[in-house]
Amino acid sequence: MPDEETYLIKLTLVRHELREHASPAEAAVFREHFERLRWERDQGRGLLAGPCLDGALGVIVFRAPCEVKARRFMEDDPTVAAGLMRAQLHPFRVSLAAWQDT
Repeated sequence: MPDEETYLIKLTLVRHELREHASPAEAAVFREHFERLRWERDQGRGLLAGPCLDGALGVIVFRAPCEVKARRFMEDDPTVAAGLMRAQLHPFRVSLAAWQDT
């Protein structure tokens, strides 16, 4: 995937209590979100994803061929599409990572 660029999505919950008290329907959306990220990782596009343990935010670092497709990926995230999370897209450069060749 040499022609792809790297992006970071910053995710924030629309309601902090979703972290501990999601309804069954909301919990299903979060499971769908996680499975989508796992699939993207398995395809080689998802590099890193996870929440801050204090609930402040979550991040997704991934590859996409262009900003339009990166934005579509962000907007199609199940938690964003369902209105459970707000998202911001940022172009990102991995300058140092344990998986990089030196």
